[in-house]
Amino acid sequence: MELLKPAASRKEAFGQLSWFLVWVAVTGIGLWLRPDAHGHGTHQQLGFPPCPSVLLFDRPCPGCGLTTSWTALLHGQFGLAFAAHPLGPALYLVFTVSAWLCLYAWRKNCVVATDAKPLSRLGIAGLVIFMGFGAVRAATTPHFGTTSEHLIAQFMRPR
Repeated sequence: MELLKPAASRKEAFGQLSWFLVWVAVTGIGLWLRPDAHGHGTHQQLGFPPCPSVLLFDRPCPGCGLTTSWTALLHGQFGLAFAAHPLGPALYLVFTVSAWLCLYAWRKNCVVATDAKPLSRLGIAGLVIFMGFGAVRAATTPHFGTTSEHLIAQFMRPR
C-alpha cells in the first residue's frame, strides 16, 4: 500500500500543511490550558459551555475528558491523562503522527492516501472502538457532573 501519492495541485498539498497547523494550534492550546482535576471540563477555560450530556443526563458523552486528557498528557500528568479519557493519549499519538506525516507529505508535494482501504478500515475500527467505549462509559458512569455543572443543570430545568 502506498501511503503517499503525488498531489494533483499545490492547493491539494496545502491541505496536508493545514492538518499539521491544526495540530500545532491544538498542542499550543493544550500547553496553555491547565488540566481540570475533575477529569473533564478543561475546555471551559476557552469559554465553551459544559458538555450538554453532562448537564442533561449527568453522564459523559464519548468525548468527555478528551481536552483534559490531552492537556494533562502535554503537561506530563500521565495518570490524569488516562483517567480523564483512557483513549485520549492514543488519540493524541495518532493525531501527532498523522500531523507530522502530513507535514512530510506537504514538503514532498504529496498527499496522504486516506482513501486507501487499510486506512479506511483502521478509521472505521477506531470510530467503532471510540463510540463503543463512550456508550459503555455513559451506561456505567452515573453522577459524572461536578457541583458547578449540577448548579447549571438546575437552572436549565423547566419549572
